[in-house]
Amino acid sequence: MRAEDRPGTPHASITLLGPQRTPRVDAVLRSLRLHGARTAIINAGWQEREPEDELLVSLTGGNALNLRLWHRMQEVWDADPEFDAADRQRRMVLEEMQDLYVIALDHVISALRTMRDRVPRSPEVQQLALADAEQIMRQIDQRHLERVNEVHADFWGRWPPHERRPVEVLRQQISSELADVEVVLVPGGHVGVLVGALHLFNIAPQLRVPIVAWGAGAMALTDRVVLFHDRAAHGPSVSEVFTSGLGLVRDTVALPAARERLEVSNLFRMGVLARRFSPARCLLLDERARVDIPPGSGLPDDAPVLADDGTPTLLERVR
Repeated sequence: MRAEDRPGTPHASITLLGPQRTPRVDAVLRSLRLHGARTAIINAGWQEREPEDELLVSLTGGNALNLRLWHRMQEVWDADPEFDAADRQRRMVLEEMQDLYVIALDHVISALRTMRDRVPRSPEVQQLALADAEQIMRQIDQRHLERVNEVHADFWGRWPPHERRPVEVLRQQISSELADVEVVLVPGGHVGVLVGALHLFNIAPQLRVPIVAWGAGAMALTDRVVLFHDRAAHGPSVSEVFTSGLGLVRDTVALPAARERLEVSNLFRMGVLARRFSPARCLLLDERARVDIPPGSGLPDDAPVLADDGTPTLLERVR
């Protein structure tokens, strides 16, 4: 397995936060004794708005460096049109796969709702049928993620980034910049763009200092990125496995702004979500949430998660 595809190994603490509309990154850094420390900002998920980091820089104490991964990714595409064309083809294939996968999920979700709402002659038989449908969802999820990973592995195999001069030059620059940082901030934005930039520049193996992340940044650190939105304008959408993340936070499905975007009061829907990704835990990263993960450890006992019956609870109560 190439370095580009191998999950990272955490060498320091990871702190996951809820939404930062009322920023408290400065307080978090102070509690970690890192306020004013040399900070790297990975803001690639905001794409064209990546340079708009004045507030974040001030919250860190002013000693911060924006790694500009999104802009550097654009430099790669401009300098290497052949590589750019191959990557565009990869993204087209992945988009088609995602569309078809969601169609399959929609049908299973529809069947689950129909079976749940049916007045059963035998509740036991109904529960067996519901469990079978949930198992089908897990199988669809697993096969989809395997195929997504296969597409990525094939791309990296055909187009080794360390052999592309524009990528290699920028990787060296980024490694040099990361060499003296003491903490890394990973905000939100577009999770697909963020994960793509992190993989392109092989960032995971270089994250050996404390990380503070929220929004798409928290999702990107997990081993499996799941997209979700029950409160979209067009109505609830099925939660969908999107890609593999960096794997720094294991057995966790990060759900930023969960109570805003999920029908948390719908225990049937939340229970299906929790059981679907078990044994991984669905982590509820709501306003004021803070989850501190020590080096090499899993989620702490006070992590807010969904129980298998869909009830919001703490991890210590469902271990």
